[in-house]
Parts: sequence; C-alpha cells; structure tokens
Amino acid sequence: MSDRFLTIDAAPGDGADVELEIKRSRFLTRIRRVTTEAKARSVVEERRSTCFDARHHCSAFVLGPDGRTARSSDDGEPAGTAGIPMLTALQRSGLTDVVAVVTRYFGGVKLGAGGLVRAYTDAVAQAMQAVGTREVRLTRLFRVDVDFAAAGQVEDQLRGLVLPSGAPVIVDGVEWTDRAHIAVAVPVDAAGELDTALAALSAGALSAAPFGERWTDLP
Repeated sequence: MSDRFLTIDAAPGDGADVELEIKRSRFLTRIRRVTTEAKARSVVEERRSTCFDARHHCSAFVLGPDGRTARSSDDGEPAGTAGIPMLTALQRSGLTDVVAVVTRYFGGVKLGAGGLVRAYTDAVAQAMQAVGTREVRLTRLFRVDVDFAAAGQVEDQLRGLVLPSGAPVIVDGVEWTDRAHIAVAVPVDAAGELDTALAALSAGALSAAPFGERWTDLP
C-alpha cells in the first residue's frame, strides 16, 4: 500500500456543487469527501431526498488509501451510461475518499447513449475541477516537550520547519500539563530526519518522542 493518496481539496463531509446544462437537461453534481461507504451512501440519499422531483440520481464513489472500494450506480439510466463513466472519471484522476452524485432533470431532448456518457463524465470532471485536489500522507506522530516560557517560540519554529527532504512538519496541537507537549506529524518516509532537524533548531535541547501514525492532510 502506498504511503500517500489524492482526494478532493475539502474537509471530510465538504466539497462542491456544480451544474451543467446540455440540450435543456440539467445535470446537478455534488462531490464530497467521505471516508466510509455509509457516509458515501448518505450523501446519495440526502441528494435523493432533497431533489425528490428528479428521476435520476446517479453516483460513484472510491474509498480507501488504495482506492480498493469502488461502487457506481446508473439509477435508471441505460446501463453503463452514467455510473461507470462517473467512476472512471474519478479513478483516472487518481482520487479516493470521494463520492459524486449527479442528479439529472430531463429537458425533453434525448441525448442517446454516447451523449449520456459524455454528459455524466463532463459533470464529474467539472465538479473535480471546481473543488481541486489535495495530498494525504501517512505520517508518524511525535511529541516535543518544552517549558511553558519557550512553548510559543518553539511552536512557531515547528510550524515553519521543512525537513531536508522537503517534507513539512505539521503541528497537530499543544497539550498543557506539567509542560507544553507539542504534537507534530511528519511523513513516514521523512520521520528519521526530525531529530536531526530539532537538534539543529535548538542546539540539541529538543527531541521528539513517537506515539503513533495516522493519515494527515498536507498543507
């Protein structure tokens, strides 16, 4: 499994809504970032409930760091003219943890199979372009302990710290107990560079203790 993937440039649950009109048919696309199949299906059902007067709510979603979970639905359109083209558009862009729903209001002019494939493909492509993409990396989590008096300065330094490989150090939060415990996330393939960078930053006064891993959005 890779240590990175692409998703849409949005927080989980957020995304973009766009509209495309072709020969008086309206294609309303909702694209959202999701992390589970249940959440993906809830986006589809919410769209179906809100736009209850539309005949078709075609959908596709891809989930997981490796994009292993992928589903699509034509929702009454001729087989293969909606869901699969939508899914293909997502997969060709390399996106995962994303769901797209295209609600169609028929405009009275039949588009034919080829026209429908192009329309649903273009609808998803337009939504992806509107929202953009972001990279998510598998990161190792570290805790840097500092005295209260130095916490603000050290946190500011960590927020601007870039490791020799070019990987950013991401400040994940600060816990205040007996000292200031600054949590940082570092891409796993650059985690070995953190101690050296901290030593150079603080003349050897700072060190980092690992405490786990997680997927983290890169800035």
